[in-house]
Amino acid sequence: MPVDCIPFRDTNYFSSFICDYLDQNVDLQSLYGRFPELDNFKDQIEEKQASFSMQHREILMKALQNQYGQAKASDKTIENISLLKKGNTFTVVTGHQLNLFTGPLYFLYKIVSTINLTRTLKEKYPDFHFVPVYWMATEDHDFEEINYFNLYGKKVQWNRSDGGAVGEFDTIGLDKVFEAFASQIGVSQNAERLKLLFEQTYIQYDNLADATRYLANELFGEYGLVIVDGNDKELKRLFVPYVKQELSQKTTYSNVLSKVEEIEDLGYKAQVNPREINLFYITKGLRERIVERDGSYFVNNTEISWSNDELLEHLNEAPERFSPNVLMRPLYQEVILPNLCYIGGGGELAYWLELKESFKAFEVPFPMLLLRNSVLIETKKQAEKLKKLEISDSELFLKQHELINHKVRKISNIEIDFTLQREHLKKQFVEMYQLAKQTDVTFYGAVKSQEIKQLKGLDMLEKRLLKAQKRKLRDHVQRMIDLQNDLFPNQSLQERNKNFSEIYLEYGENLIPTLIKSLNPLQQEFVILKF
Repeated sequence: MPVDCIPFRDTNYFSSFICDYLDQNVDLQSLYGRFPELDNFKDQIEEKQASFSMQHREILMKALQNQYGQAKASDKTIENISLLKKGNTFTVVTGHQLNLFTGPLYFLYKIVSTINLTRTLKEKYPDFHFVPVYWMATEDHDFEEINYFNLYGKKVQWNRSDGGAVGEFDTIGLDKVFEAFASQIGVSQNAERLKLLFEQTYIQYDNLADATRYLANELFGEYGLVIVDGNDKELKRLFVPYVKQELSQKTTYSNVLSKVEEIEDLGYKAQVNPREINLFYITKGLRERIVERDGSYFVNNTEISWSNDELLEHLNEAPERFSPNVLMRPLYQEVILPNLCYIGGGGELAYWLELKESFKAFEVPFPMLLLRNSVLIETKKQAEKLKKLEISDSELFLKQHELINHKVRKISNIEIDFTLQREHLKKQFVEMYQLAKQTDVTFYGAVKSQEIKQLKGLDMLEKRLLKAQKRKLRDHVQRMIDLQNDLFPNQSLQERNKNFSEIYLEYGENLIPTLIKSLNPLQQEFVILKF
């Protein structure tokens, strides 16, 4: 399978903050612990091993066994859950929202990156076990972010009114979504497999968390993927001491705020700003912020309130009601898992890079941070068109107007570059300036004005010539536009728009094994995969 790579920075789709992190810019080194290079995992293993108790392991294993319940887990996944009770077993984690039918294509790349890193670590450190983990964001409450996926440029959407944690949403109404989906994908063998997968996922399960677990297990269970739901009473009981510290000392706020200021002083934009209390209160149909006023605690937009003692008593009795926000969820994850590395997208890593001092204050080891694989999948037909149009991989990532202008200039039978004419014009005006110096300042100004006017005239003529050549080469230009639009829907990365089902229709059961075989998470370059 042909695989090409280009640096993330050269794609122009990744922030300077993340690109500088990948380059290990010295200015950013205070924001993270160990950089994710293979040799650095030895010290990370030792640090996590020293801090993660066998009691935590036992509770984690039992909680996962309960979460899987009657779910059909693969033998490899069952084995990995059992391995978590051993002191030489560690995890690599990625997280994702409960997007309908996985949402954007990069869901697959996150999990493939996680699986492949555990395999690489096992080869390097054979005396240890490494378990790939998908953390389901079951406690998120922004339903509008997850209630659809794109298929052939159109939304397949689940409309309903609800509140609270999305993992608890029932699946009523998804039968209608299934009908809409099924009507668009045809009747091929791959289409029938997708229909069955969608139906078994969302029709036979009662809530979104169980449905998503089933879906991820069907796609990746054979690779031993372990799926974790953090919305679990026994797991949250392990987090109670950290919740108490957050409530009493506002630890996250003070420590993250200093890092936010540091990041902004370096010229970057901070991803997330901390709140004084970074916790939600969660019940059926409700997930709202906990706020403090005058020594009492309130659930925002409700009548619920406590004194300090009442709140701590309630926390001990019902830890499942307390939900970490985006800045405390990483801490919760690292408290309950023997984790070494978090794998995420650029936006996720950007807020993780705010958290190192907060982890230190909570006395929890800070994990390595690895940018997930990013992929552009080209079909054989698309690759042939690119070759015929003489468009390179790097050119393909240009903004569309830049690509067109660049290629028209390159393939045109006349020169569309007036650089030489500009230089010649400037040389002519050198003599005029010499003459102007012998007169008064008003004449000098007139010469300057004339130079500017004539240079602008050349710019205008060059643009008109380019425009004329575009018209002359319009068939070639249109083929470029159509091809780039197909590979970059809405002028954005393919992986952020298309759903895996669109790719699966063409490649079927070969899709995930090909990704597993082709992607190297430690390579840290953007991958162009030619199927």
